[in-house]
This record gives sequence, structure tokens and C-alpha cells, in this order.
Amino acid sequence: MSVSPSDLSNLLPAIERFSDVKLLCIGDIMLDRFVYGSVDRISPEAPIPVMKQTHETSMLGGAGNVVRNMVSLGAQCCFMSVVGDDAIGKKLLSLVGESPLVTPYILTQNGRRSTEKTRYIAGTQQLLRSDYETSAAINADIEDQLIQLAEQEIGHYQLVVLSDYGKGVLTDRVIRAVIETAARHKVAVFVDPKRRDLAAYQGATLLSPNLAELSASMQDRPLSSEDSITHAALTLIQQHHFAHLLVTRGKDGMTLVDHTAAITHIPAQAREVFDVSGAGDTAMATLACAYASGLTLPQAAQLANIAAGIVVGRLGTATIFRTDLKVALHAYQSTAGHAKIAARDMAALMVQSWKEQGLKVGFTNGCFDVLHVGHLQSLGEAKLHCDRLVVAINSDASVSRLKGPSRPINAEMDRATMMAALDSVDLVTIFREDTPEALIEQLLPNVLMKGADYAENQVVGGEFVKSYGGVVVLLPLKQGYSSTTIIEKTRQTS
Repeated sequence: MSVSPSDLSNLLPAIERFSDVKLLCIGDIMLDRFVYGSVDRISPEAPIPVMKQTHETSMLGGAGNVVRNMVSLGAQCCFMSVVGDDAIGKKLLSLVGESPLVTPYILTQNGRRSTEKTRYIAGTQQLLRSDYETSAAINADIEDQLIQLAEQEIGHYQLVVLSDYGKGVLTDRVIRAVIETAARHKVAVFVDPKRRDLAAYQGATLLSPNLAELSASMQDRPLSSEDSITHAALTLIQQHHFAHLLVTRGKDGMTLVDHTAAITHIPAQAREVFDVSGAGDTAMATLACAYASGLTLPQAAQLANIAAGIVVGRLGTATIFRTDLKVALHAYQSTAGHAKIAARDMAALMVQSWKEQGLKVGFTNGCFDVLHVGHLQSLGEAKLHCDRLVVAINSDASVSRLKGPSRPINAEMDRATMMAALDSVDLVTIFREDTPEALIEQLLPNVLMKGADYAENQVVGGEFVKSYGGVVVLLPLKQGYSSTTIIEKTRQTS
């Protein structure tokens, strides 16, 4: 069985329900450090590249990346893990504490080494990864505390994710206690496994191994066909009493098998792969949010597959947002108007392609909550200044922050679809921030346009665009038209 595009319209309401979801994640936390730079020569000391460092970033990795994705999707999350009493551990505690949607129970074990993975990246090419870690099991006292916390909290959450990176937090005792406690509370347990022997996860609701992990659990049996994969999955389901097995298969998508032998094949959605780091974490987070929001597992797996396809097109351990999923769903359903709507990363690639063809790319932005004649005139005028016009619209959350809790009147995808239907508009993308500054810096348009009610020095991103030779254009406004005025008139007459 497969999920068809026509089934996907049912997924959009579930995405809106992600903000009502409460999840518990337990697993190995680590620090993902990315060092960026450029390479233009080979070392005279050895045949290796010399990277000139430009900047670096740090973020939560491992189970922490699962939590990052849960939160970016809007879910509330309780996070349980263990760090050492070292500088890396302190940095991890600081990062976990940054999100108000996370309830952290991060235990500190004296003398334990916290995990840090450092990736060195030149351009879009990862050159080297260096791991500083321990895989030793947490000590008995910390293990007891973690089990006590889990037993205390599980009943308050809709679903538990065990994110096992093999770094010693998820011991046999911890795993068994979590699965048995969850069973008593009728709470589903999803597992991202790292062990060759899957017996410790017995009774879990769903296991999500990748193809290599599935092969390892079957004594390294080669799994080269769909039949061999589904046979292996069914064997493990029967041996360990799992309800479901979701096999992630990279470029071949996913295969979902359940205890009744129902099989769902889901083709991959990635268009271009830049970095697979963290894609499994994104898939697991999306799967958990989707299932907890009321979707069936095949539907949830479809969303998880789409999410993984988005993040492998980004550099580093990227996170997924609800807007990304909604844009991707509309694109997958592929009506003519939706073909103009793109997530920001795909929009950047399209803009780059246009510029390489010698086309002048224009950019303008707004909420466009209620489309009116003034908008049509301004957009028509904007198209006169460029060959391709990109329109960026504020996400629903961004509009609410700017204009109040009663706005927007029209949801972001409805606004994007109406905008995409206009002949003058070539590309529509959605930004989550209050201003489009970061998006402008990513797209690098030739012409930045805004209504003439702004002065040139007030246009967000204007100085940046002029710094590389671009221009700022102020568009004439049609007097007497305003979304706010139209909304107020409607409210007064209703």
C-alpha cells in the first residue's frame, strides 16, 4: 500500500494541532558543533586540505536534536538525559534551557564525559567529523534517578520517544522501566534504536531503524529488496512484540510494517541532498508529533518522510517548521498555483538559478491578509522593475505578533495560494520572523521593493541589498486601500 497525494489534504489540519501535543523524549544528549570555512590549498605537511575557518555554531544534537525539532514544530516537550560535570555539559544545560516549550530533567553525573561532535565544513562539503565522547553506561545512582523521573512523568504525556545514540543513557533497566510504565498508562513508545540486539526494546509501539541497523539486527543479512526488508521487519515484530517497524531507507524512502503484516511503502521526497546530518531525528520528531495529533501511522510516516526530505536539503543538523511542512504538502499536491510556492531553501535555489540565467530578481514582502486592488497595483508596478518577482509573506504567527491576536483573517497557505495565482508574481515564500531581513540575506535579490509609505532608509534589508550593488525601489500606493481598513469596515457592518 502507498499514500497517494489525494490523501495529503487530510494532513494539514493535523499540522495545526501540533501546538496541542505533549511529548516526552529520553535519550543521549550531545553538542553538535559546526566549524565553517573555505579551502583553497593543500597542506605542505601532508596531503590534506587546509581549511581557513570563518565561523562556527553549536546546537543540541542526538536526542537534543529530536527535541529541537519537536519544539520547532510547536509541540511541548519534556526532555530527560544525562550530562557530565564539564564545560560541554554546562553548554548543553544552557542550550536546553533556552526554549520555553521544553521542560528539562537533565541530570549531571560527576566525572562523566559529555559528548561533543565537531564537523568541519568547507562550502557545502563536510571534510571531517571529530567525536569527543563516552559510551559508558550511566552509574547506578543516576540510573535510579532517571527511572524515578520517567515513572513519575510518563502519565502526563501523549507519547514517549526513546532516542538511543549508544552513549550510555538508555541502559537496559531504563528502557524496560520506560516501556513497562508507558504500557500501564497506555502511552505509545517510539524508539530510534542503536543496538544490534533489539531485545531490550521489547514491547515498544514502534521501532524506527535505518536499513543498516535493520541489517545488523538480522546478523548483517543483506537486505537488497523490498521483500527482504519486509520479511526482516516482520521477523523482528514477531520476536520482540513490536506493534510497528518503520524502516528508513534513504533515497528509497520508508517502509512501514505492522504486526498484522500490513505494509506501506513511502517514496523519498528529497530533491537535492546537501547534508543528511540529523535527518533521522527530524523524521522521528515529526512522526511523534503527527501521531500524537491524531493521524494514523501511515499518514504520520508520510509527513515524517516529507520532513526528512526537506532537511537533507539544508546544511547541518537542521530543524523543520510547520510552515515548511505545509508548503511541501501543497507542492506535493502540485496544482499550477502551488508550483510557485516554495520553502525558503528551495526559493534560494530558484533565485540563484534565475540570476545565473542573467535575469533580474525583484523582492517585496507583506502580510497580504486581505488581498485588494492596492496590492494588485503595487505588485504589477513591482514586476516592471524586474524579470522575476519574489513575494515573501509573513507566517500566521508573525502576523499575530505584528497586528494582534485577531489576525490574520486568512491562513498563511491561503494567502500564499492567492498570491501565487497572480500573473505578476513568479515565486512565493513564507517567513516566520517579524521582518524579512534574514530571508533577504539568503535570497540576495537584485531589486528590493516596498510601498512608498516607507522612506528608503526605513526599508528592512535596504542597506544590505545596496552593499552588493542591488537597488531599492519605492512603489506608488493606490490611496484609500488598506487591509486593516477593509477588516474594520466589515466588523462595523456585521
